[in-house]
Amino acid sequence: MRYAWITAVLALLAASPAAARQSPPTPAAAAAADPVAGVRWIYDTVKGYLTRAADQMPEADYAFRPTPEVRSFGQLLGHIANAQYNYCSNVLGEQSPSRRNLEEITAKAEMVAALNASFEYCGRAYAVSDTRVMEMTQLYGGERTRLAVLEFNVAHDFEHYGNIVTYMRLKGMVPPSSQGGGDM
Repeated sequence: MRYAWITAVLALLAASPAAARQSPPTPAAAAAADPVAGVRWIYDTVKGYLTRAADQMPEADYAFRPTPEVRSFGQLLGHIANAQYNYCSNVLGEQSPSRRNLEEITAKAEMVAALNASFEYCGRAYAVSDTRVMEMTQLYGGERTRLAVLEFNVAHDFEHYGNIVTYMRLKGMVPPSSQGGGDM
């Protein structure tokens, strides 16, 4: 009995280093193993903010612009959708399927559908293989990795989400990122 107990303790001690080696990877290790995953989670976050803001804003306020020199709320959404088609088609190595300037849409339902379609299209770009995402592509006169283009798309989306937050606050609304729910 005594030897069985000692054997069990020794077996547990020997297994501990193996169990420690099998612990979940750190965020940095996970991003290194799947580079797109390091960007996808923040893309999914801004996607949620933008689609919720588009739904939340009343249709009458899609034409709202704080000053005459800036885009209206609806035009901002159209600009984001246009840019997403541009960046994500670049990552995918194909022509953009969008054939119109989405900033010209004035109806909320049509704009929400166009924005959602751009996110659906970009979903393919945020699912590219690790090998493909490290390939080089041309963007704005320079050579960049496809991963850098995905990162730029996220930065661009958040840049304009910041504009949208201001528009919503001016209209007395609480933007999605301030509504709670643990998005970030």
